Amino acid sequence: MSYGDIGRVETSGASWETSQQDRLSVTGVAASHQMAQIDVGRMATYKTMIQRVGSRFGIDPALIAGIISRESRAGNALQNGWGDHGNAWGLMQVDKRHHAIQGDWNSEEHLSQGTDILVYFIKRIQNKFPSWTREQQLKGGIAAYNMGDGSVHSYQDVDAQTTGRDYSNDVAARAQWYKRNGY
Repeated sequence: MSYGDIGRVETSGASWETSQQDRLSVTGVAASHQMAQIDVGRMATYKTMIQRVGSRFGIDPALIAGIISRESRAGNALQNGWGDHGNAWGLMQVDKRHHAIQGDWNSEEHLSQGTDILVYFIKRIQNKFPSWTREQQLKGGIAAYNMGDGSVHSYQDVDAQTTGRDYSNDVAARAQWYKRNGY
C-alpha cells in the first residue's frame, strides 16, 4: 500500500482506560488484540465492503477494520447508527460537525467517506512531516483521523491529544491483529 505497511507501525496498543471498556485485565497490544477478536464476528458482516473500499483507496483493509473496531466496535456501540453523543455517524464515526454525512451507517458509501477522510489526513501528515518514515506518517494520519492534523505535533507524542491518548496506537494494534486474521 502506498501509505505504509500497517504491520510495521510501532504500537504500544490500548491504554488502561481503553481496555476497561471491555473490563480487560491487560493493557497494550494484548488488550487491542483481545478487543479486535471480540469484534471479529460482527466485522465479518462488512469484510467484503472493507476489502473493496481498501482496494479503491489504496488503504490496507486491516486498517479500516481497526478503525471500525475502535470507533464503533463493528457497530455494536452505536444507537441507530449514531455514536459520540449523536455527533458521529456510522461504523467509522464520521463527525457531522465537520462533514456532510454520506450513506447509511453500515454502507459502502459510508466506508468510502470515512476512508477518504483517513487518506486526506495521511496526506496532510505526509506534507507536515516529510522526514518521517511512511509508517510514522501512517500512524500520524491515524491520530489525525481522530483529532485533526493540527493536534499532531511530534511522533513521540502522536497520541497526546487523541481520545484516550492511545488512538493511533490502539487502532494500529487492532489493525495488525486483523491483518494476521484475514483482512
